[in-house]
Amino acid sequence: MQDKYSHAEVEKTAQDQWESIKAYKTVENDPRFPKGKFYACSMLPYPSGRLHMGHVRNYTINDVMYRYLRMNGYNVLMPMGWDAFGMPAENAAMAHGIPPAEWTYSNIAHMKSQMASMGLAIDWTREMTACKPEYYKWNQWMFLKMLEKGIIYQKTGTVNWDPVDQTVLANEQVIDGRGWRSGALIEKREIPMYYARITDYAEELLDYVTHKLPGWPERVRTMQINWIGKSEGVRFAFLHDIQDTDGKLIGDGKLWVFTTRADTIKGVTFCTVAPEHDLARFAAKSNPELAEFIEECKRGSVIEADMATMEKKGMPTGLFVRHPLTNQLVEVWVGNYVLMSYGDGAVMAVPAHDERDFEFAHKYGLPIRQVIDVEGKTFMEEVWHDWYADKEHGKCINSGRFDGLNHQEAVDAIAAVLAEKGLGEKKVTYRLRDWGISRQRYWGTPIPIVHCPDCGAVPVPEEDLPVLLPEDCIPDGSGNPLAKDEKFINTTCPHCGKPARRETDTMDTFVDSCWYFMRYCSPGSDKSMVDERNDYWMPMDQYIGGIEHAVMHLLYARFWTKVMRDLGLVKFDEPFVRLLTQGMVLNETYYREDAAGKKTWFNPEEIELQLDEKGRPVSARLISDGQPVSIGGIEKMSKSKNNGIDPQTQIDQYGADTARLFTMFASPPEQTLEWSGSGVEGASRFLRRVWAFAYRNRDIVVTANPSLPARLPDSLKELRRDIHQVLQQANQDYARIQYNTVVSACMKMLNTLEAAKPDSSPEFASVLRETLSIFLKVLYPVVPHITYVIWKELGYADKEGDLLDTDWPQVDPAALEQDEIGMVVQVNGKLRGNIRVPKSADKSLIEKIALENESVAKFVTGIPKRIIVVPNKLVNIVV
Repeated sequence: MQDKYSHAEVEKTAQDQWESIKAYKTVENDPRFPKGKFYACSMLPYPSGRLHMGHVRNYTINDVMYRYLRMNGYNVLMPMGWDAFGMPAENAAMAHGIPPAEWTYSNIAHMKSQMASMGLAIDWTREMTACKPEYYKWNQWMFLKMLEKGIIYQKTGTVNWDPVDQTVLANEQVIDGRGWRSGALIEKREIPMYYARITDYAEELLDYVTHKLPGWPERVRTMQINWIGKSEGVRFAFLHDIQDTDGKLIGDGKLWVFTTRADTIKGVTFCTVAPEHDLARFAAKSNPELAEFIEECKRGSVIEADMATMEKKGMPTGLFVRHPLTNQLVEVWVGNYVLMSYGDGAVMAVPAHDERDFEFAHKYGLPIRQVIDVEGKTFMEEVWHDWYADKEHGKCINSGRFDGLNHQEAVDAIAAVLAEKGLGEKKVTYRLRDWGISRQRYWGTPIPIVHCPDCGAVPVPEEDLPVLLPEDCIPDGSGNPLAKDEKFINTTCPHCGKPARRETDTMDTFVDSCWYFMRYCSPGSDKSMVDERNDYWMPMDQYIGGIEHAVMHLLYARFWTKVMRDLGLVKFDEPFVRLLTQGMVLNETYYREDAAGKKTWFNPEEIELQLDEKGRPVSARLISDGQPVSIGGIEKMSKSKNNGIDPQTQIDQYGADTARLFTMFASPPEQTLEWSGSGVEGASRFLRRVWAFAYRNRDIVVTANPSLPARLPDSLKELRRDIHQVLQQANQDYARIQYNTVVSACMKMLNTLEAAKPDSSPEFASVLRETLSIFLKVLYPVVPHITYVIWKELGYADKEGDLLDTDWPQVDPAALEQDEIGMVVQVNGKLRGNIRVPKSADKSLIEKIALENESVAKFVTGIPKRIIVVPNKLVNIVV
């Protein structure tokens, strides 16, 4: 054993050994693990080219869990793959003039080597890559099955269209209403798209996340509940006699709306429709100003969240509908905040009791009619007050026969009247919309549809899958490259055999991440999407990933799983039993701002800080030019703020074990972690202490008798007791995934071991061998390289086997037993001393020892009035 700790040599030694024995290859029903399977999986990364510290933290959490559970007798699976399709690869391809495939595969190779340098317990035989045909073939197969069952269907959808680049843009590619590359004003266009009926599963998705996922964080469950957005209300119609140019009633003479506030129906003063609504389009034909406004609306966002914060604009159509209860005429407006894709594309406006409608009515001088009153309140049209929308205390007024009814009574009564008229009914709706899975982009799973002039849209036969995506296209920003690739487009119709053209839309990349975790369980399966091995591993026992995936990815994965269940592919309802959302990694930010207000950000490693006497930063300067920079505060590590730390640099300088130790110790897994260079150095010092202690005591441990003597001196009993007490706490912390306190426990153990006074006795050697063994085992999941090598160097592997599969240490109850018990002594409630008493001492003996204690005796004069003994804790002497 070398006297100095060399992280590079130690980590290479361990990793070479693990690779040579294929240490992490996992098989089903492995007899070595009596407790059965445990599937722990991190969310798969996008192959951006380099790992970031968020990756390091995520995968280290998973790895620590893997090693701890494996030592506890579980057959643990920790796989890895690549979320390899998507728009960033296209953007990078344009920037570098290379195909996305080349960029993606190069990045995967580099990131895989970085993961190897971290020593992660990944079973690489199960690796999946979303952009490889053997994976996306099953996306296409599933698409066809869902299409056959009606779960996938086609309809027109609203998209962002860049008229210069002639392409559809994702919402994030639209900046201030213009295309990110061309700068052209974006248009909204209606194009045919494929949708998945996730709304058919809305109630089940809601029920499970509300009641049947106790292993999920409450915050994530709430986010999904809100996203699904169940609402109970009334859908009803305003009547009209507006006819199109052919003399046909538009919408059969009914303008349908949905409301959760049917009790306010008598307060409707206007209706607002989406710019794409049939009534809006009809009105625009004879109103150029309205037509121009509708075109302006088409250049707006199609995101609901944006609609909530954008300026509300509107224009009257000149059309009127009739109120279903009063028969009064109600004016129809077009609003930029109404989505055609949400409900019926129209809303009733009750300005007196809806804040958005209130602001809109004031802006355009529209009527406001109060129909809800709260006792003791005074309604004023000029100013909005929150009680105007109070359902709990409000009662109907100015509503005829419904006056005096509370919210629910009014809703029930009004729904009944509307139902009698055939104009409405109670209905449950969801905020959740069907999932549009079509993307008008190249780098994704090709949608397996052929367009035939005679047969229409024809599904590709299963035996012809996969429809291969050409990997040699180089996007140039002018539309989807597939639309220009004649070799891809030109084909024959599966029905009639005539020339036909392939669909050039590809699938949303959320499709790739909907089921990858199941493909890990069935690697190499070429006859089916998943096989019987999936039944062994799934559902997943522990999923680990960022809170940013709490809604979309997790919701789609849950939906996809339920569809697979209904198709007979799996036997479970939910894919993830437990979920851990690790916190973000934060770091300091530094910048300079020019005269125009543009900020240039500098990496913390480029900065020199000036500190005050308490070590707090007071100013900063750029090392390269010595000039000052502004301190921006602590924020999430990101490219935009240039405050990321390269994990590879840390691994090269300090070692993977140091990076792992710091990220586990600095914060509980679910909380944010602040990067600290001094914290990393401290972790490195701790590991050097571990190595030095092992080196100093190597001869004692190697030659020690592994069997403990029957009798031990008090000092060694105390050493064992301290170590086993900390082990007991560490076991609890491992079980509740509090790895920061696990590291604290290991630090306590090392302090205890270093404080022990060595001697040449065989008793000391045996106890040191046992307690150091416990320490190494407890520390091993966090820093596997150094502990693995020390374990072998000290001869433990010869007698107990490889540290990978040695048994987890058990707390020895006998070690926790104490011959004496420490107690505190108070006089009149004030602490005056400490005593040790025999474990078997009765009350009279405890009182005697307390009164005879020198520190206590000087505060006691005469005979005490009373002595109170709290067993095993304290003595209080009252004088």
